[in-house]
Amino acid sequence: MPANRKLGRPTDQRKAMLKGLVTSLIQHGRIETTETRAKEVRDIVEKLIALAVRECDNFTASKNVTVSVPVLDSKGRKMLKTVTSKNGNKYEVVERETKTELKPVDAPSRLAARRLIMNWVYRVKDQDGKRLSLTNKLFDEIAPKYKDRKGGYTRIYKLGARRGDGAEMVVLELV
Repeated sequence: MPANRKLGRPTDQRKAMLKGLVTSLIQHGRIETTETRAKEVRDIVEKLIALAVRECDNFTASKNVTVSVPVLDSKGRKMLKTVTSKNGNKYEVVERETKTELKPVDAPSRLAARRLIMNWVYRVKDQDGKRLSLTNKLFDEIAPKYKDRKGGYTRIYKLGARRGDGAEMVVLELV
């Protein structure tokens, strides 16, 4: 017997569909889908959350990192400065400053866990167009919430049959 359901799709389509559902569940906290898809997504998400909970506080020492950041004015816009090229052309560039920040460094097992999670989630943007890191959300927000829990991070509510084809519809949500 296969380890997971085929869901009537070729492997590449099935994996893409499951990645999309996993991404939506982690991003929004709940999704509405068919029962068989929800059961597959639940298995994947439970394993990812358990992995994040296990590696939640697994840091090695912090280290100083030099970061180049743009200089901002009072309204939060980037400051520009005029520069002349070797040919005598003038153009504007963003004024930058270098800072040193103290950042925690992941332990090797936490880094491996991050990479496993990144295999199951797509890169997404919020309404403002800013890129969200769902891996960071999983480690920083979701995992600490479930730290004292021994499993059962998701819940399925049955909604009834879908009108078009009679498929059993459910809501899958994080507890």
